[in-house]
Amino acid sequence: KDTGVRLLGEGVFNLTIMFLEMWNAFQKPDFDYEAFRPHRWHPETFKTDGYVIPYADTPLDNEELGENVYINILSQAKDYVYIATPYLLISDEMERALCLAAKRGVDVRILMPGIPDKPMVFYMAKSYYPPLLEAGVKIYEYTPGFVHAKQILTEDAAIVGTINMDYRSYYLHYENGIWMSGEQIQEDIRKDFCATFEESHEVSYEEWKNRPRRYKFIEPVLNLFSILLYMLDFQQFLF
Repeated sequence: KDTGVRLLGEGVFNLTIMFLEMWNAFQKPDFDYEAFRPHRWHPETFKTDGYVIPYADTPLDNEELGENVYINILSQAKDYVYIATPYLLISDEMERALCLAAKRGVDVRILMPGIPDKPMVFYMAKSYYPPLLEAGVKIYEYTPGFVHAKQILTEDAAIVGTINMDYRSYYLHYENGIWMSGEQIQEDIRKDFCATFEESHEVSYEEWKNRPRRYKFIEPVLNLFSILLYMLDFQQFLF
């Protein structure tokens, strides 16, 4: 399961700038960015009830924008936060943000794959389940297969992009996302989330505690070395 977004109008220029910045990541541009601006669209051509803000994150600056945007959303949410991610290897700051949101009564849900593409990374993710489940975060595993979508939804906004909830996306990779607000787009994403939850298995804390013994041995070891193993991509040599 994956998610894509098509943009029309002036918001597309943000994506053009992102591409040109990547193209010239290690040299000064020898052209005028304005030459790539699309023709100005007539105001009535695209009707919307909200806003879109495409943004990008890079490991070459001193700000973890992808992670910060998610943490800000979690800290400001009042009713619910739904998150879809293929991987779950989070920092202490992200874990606290998720737990604090759930503890203050926000309906926090994380949608994970039911069938992983990388078994070791999947076991690493499960090692992060206990504090989240104890705090009241709901974790769903998509029964039909793999979840490749990277998105977050709250009552105020939605984001669809390339940002996984893991160290690589937050600290090492070039990533991008589209922040959106508007009644129609948020309702469309909410309906899709709810339909997907219906096809998923909710993991309970009791179920996690009663998992097979082999997982109880593997998960703490993987958690101890998760940052090193994941960033160096050692999973190709294991499992």
